[in-house]
Amino acid sequence: MKKLLQPFATINPQTFMIMVAVQVVITLLLWHGLSDGLIPKPGKVAGAFVTLLGTRLFIDNMLVSLLLTLKAMLYSILITLLFAYLSVLPFFKSVALFIVKCRYLTLTGLIFIFTLLTKDGSELKLSLLVFGIVPFFVTSFLSVIVNINPQEYELCKTLGYNNWQTLYETIVIGKADQVFEILRQNFAISWLMITMVEGLSMSEGGIGTLLIKYNKYNDLTNVLALQLAIFIIGLCFDYLLGSLRHWLFPYSKLNTAKA
Repeated sequence: MKKLLQPFATINPQTFMIMVAVQVVITLLLWHGLSDGLIPKPGKVAGAFVTLLGTRLFIDNMLVSLLLTLKAMLYSILITLLFAYLSVLPFFKSVALFIVKCRYLTLTGLIFIFTLLTKDGSELKLSLLVFGIVPFFVTSFLSVIVNINPQEYELCKTLGYNNWQTLYETIVIGKADQVFEILRQNFAISWLMITMVEGLSMSEGGIGTLLIKYNKYNDLTNVLALQLAIFIIGLCFDYLLGSLRHWLFPYSKLNTAKA
């Protein structure tokens, strides 16, 4: 018990799982006890969650959101890799740094501009998602490049590599596993934004559309049930991307263990 309250203490996986289970139970008991007539109790939300999972409405809208998110992630990572790799060239470094600063631009003030530049609601949602994701992707990957051990560059020079070969070996190949780690870390951003952008064009559906409809009629039970589904799917993708990274790049397990 003392280890749980000691800084930098390590505990075994079994103890960690028991601790998490106890914390979840305590949270549910507090939720149940503090819930009034407006906030639904955990049992009611759980029932709505099970019912929601079996409906065609939920499945169709979730597939729409997943497809849009994955498409935005694909475009975003391609744009990120292009500018991150080119950032080692002085001419493109300023462009990459400008993209990083675009993190502070709010999408709300740019919706009208993107509406003019796109031909339909689908392109509008995709463009906003990509614009919102890319700065964070570029920020993460540039930090990976900056933190590369100088000895890796020196080794390439010792082996007689030119600058382009050094770029390929140290960044393109040497940090390929970090691409999946960046995807895993930043997937939450795109998954968070999806509900917002889908509210701009509701004709194609999506979980954002469902949330807006439930909120419109103050159906808090289904709102919380849908939020729970969104949360669980996000956790599943986080685990999937982490596992995919370890499968494609087994040596990344060693790096994780050292960290």
